[in-house]
Formats: sequence, C-alpha cells, structure tokens
Amino acid sequence: MANEDADLKYWVAFGLIPRIGRARFLLLEKHFGRLENAWTATAAELRAAGLDQASVTSILASRPEISPEAEMERLARPHGRALNWNDASYPGKLKEIYDPPPVLYVRGEITPADEWAVAVVGTRRATPYGRQVAEQFAGELARNQVTVVSGLARGIDAIAHRAALDSGGRTVAVMACGLDMVYPPEHVKLAQEIWERGALISDYPLGVQPRSEHFPRRNRIMSGISLGVLMVEGDVKSGAMITTHLALEQNRDVFAVPGSIYAPTFRGNNRLIQNGEAKLVSKVEDILEELNLTMVAQQMEMKEIVPADETEAQLLRYLSSQPIHIDEVRRESGLPISTVSSALAMLELKGMVRQVGRMSFVRVREVGPAYG
Repeated sequence: MANEDADLKYWVAFGLIPRIGRARFLLLEKHFGRLENAWTATAAELRAAGLDQASVTSILASRPEISPEAEMERLARPHGRALNWNDASYPGKLKEIYDPPPVLYVRGEITPADEWAVAVVGTRRATPYGRQVAEQFAGELARNQVTVVSGLARGIDAIAHRAALDSGGRTVAVMACGLDMVYPPEHVKLAQEIWERGALISDYPLGVQPRSEHFPRRNRIMSGISLGVLMVEGDVKSGAMITTHLALEQNRDVFAVPGSIYAPTFRGNNRLIQNGEAKLVSKVEDILEELNLTMVAQQMEMKEIVPADETEAQLLRYLSSQPIHIDEVRRESGLPISTVSSALAMLELKGMVRQVGRMSFVRVREVGPAYG
C-alpha cells in the first residue's frame, strides 16, 4: 500500500500532460509497472513502451514544468485527493466502462453505499412538472438508501442534489472542471453541502476550466458510476440525452418520465420510451423493482422503527436532516462519548441515522412513538 501511495503522485503528474489518456496510461503501466519509473524514462524507453512520437515529445516537454509533490500538495488544499483505477476506493462500476478515467479526483467521500446509485438528469430550464418529478424521485431514492448522482448544473441537476440532501441521503456531483472551482458559480454553497455529505468528483485536474467539450465526457462518469439513469426532462438534443445514450452503451438501465407531446423539453423522454430504450416510470418503486432494490425498501417499510431505549430516544432529539458532529451530540446530550458512539452505531444499523463523513450524523427516517 505504501508503494502504491508513493506512486500516486506520478499518476497525477501524468494526468497533467497533453495526449496522455486512458490508452497511454495502459501502455505506461503495462511496460513500467510503477509510473515513477515511467516519469524518469528516456525517450527511447517511452517509445519502447509503445508510445507514439508525439506523446513522447509531449512528456519530455512537460516533465520539467511539473512537480509531482507540488501537485499533491495543491490537491490537498481544497480537501481533495486522487484515486487511480487500481485503488480499492475507486468506484467498481466505473472500472467496467470502455473509457474509465485513469485518475479520479475526489472531494468528500466515496463509500461502499454508493454502489447503489442512480443518476438523475435533465434540462437546465426545468418546468414546474419537471421540478416536481425531480424533487419527488430524488428524495424518495435517497430515503431508500440509493445515492443520487447528477452533474451540479442548473435546473434538474441542482434540484435532484438538493432533494437528496433534504431527505438525509447521499448525493454525488460529477464535475466538468477541476475540484478547485465550482460551475455554475451560484452553486458554491450546494457544492459544499454535497462535499460534506457525499462527494464531488472529476477526472479533470485542478485548474481546468469548464469547457463545452468537457460536459459530454463528464456524463460518461455520471452513468458509469450508477446502476441506472433517470431522464426527468430533456429534449432530443441535450446533455441529458447524451447521458442516456452513454448509459445504454455501458449496459445501464435507463428510465424516463413521460411528458406532454407538446412540450419540447419532453421530446427526449418520449422518444426514449417510444424507441424502447427507456422504461416508463411513474413512481420510484418502478426504478427500485427494475434494479432489484425493492427488498431494502420493503424491509424498511415493514420494520417498526422505534427507539429501543431512552438513550436512543434522547439522541434522536438532537438529530435532523442537517449534519451534526458526534462531539456536538455528546455536548448537547451530556452523555459519555462511549455511550453516544455505541448508540449512534446501533441507530445507524437500524437505518434511523446515517453517518455522512467525518463522524457527522443525520436522521434519515421519521421514528415511531418514543420509548416508554
């Protein structure tokens, strides 16, 4: 593990060099094993690895300008980190797609629970109907322990992220720029909440500005880390439709909400349904059933959720949809930290609370009558 950690800075450094993408990372890794060896390789050694002359020239010209150590320090400043595709924390489903990013930049936490994820996509100009659908579906997915993935854009994306957060669930935003900036800029506060209770991820290094050509490539990650994609509202030529087509190529399930035949923003939805490319959905259970996630929802519905004792009941009074650190719960309750820790662990097992990173907790379900 130590050797892998030490080698990571060279993955990050190579990610800054023009012309070095998935295919050339594969060549370098196969030939050199550790990318530290590739970083110090001669032109002849790089050609022997299978790189074309233009790529070799790009590496030789870029290396003197890049400090792998300095790049790792820059990445840590916005509380970011990097994962290469060999890291155990790298999303498993993302490895399966044709073009997985060799390096993924993360702000926040990717957890095993994010293996159960659905991407929610749609237009930036949401109609009242589209807004209502996004809020309902994203909120109910989150309440059913499904991570909501979207792209932090205006409109449906932002609505989906907000609904997931307000429901006490996890959400992941995939960005089309470096983690040291937020686009659109008015979503800075939303991005911070996502980072604190989920994750911001990107395959673009720090300093990379959002450009029009970045968004379609960003979309392959949104669908790639998800079990399926829900099209809320979009025209036939839209970023949301690009995401659904990428999902189909990646063998992901696609879902669409039907819309008015007179509304341009629903032409994409209706075409997907008409062509048999998407399953028509009218409620969140349609998605859960198709993805074989209904057992989780059914078990949560069948179980009577009540505090087991006065300690659990007391702690629940200090929890809401807003994250609160365990130290604050201890101060508010006046209970010993060992009691608070064990009780919160039990409440999390029951599905009543969720840890959202750095020992902060939210309440995720309404509870039955209090103990006693």
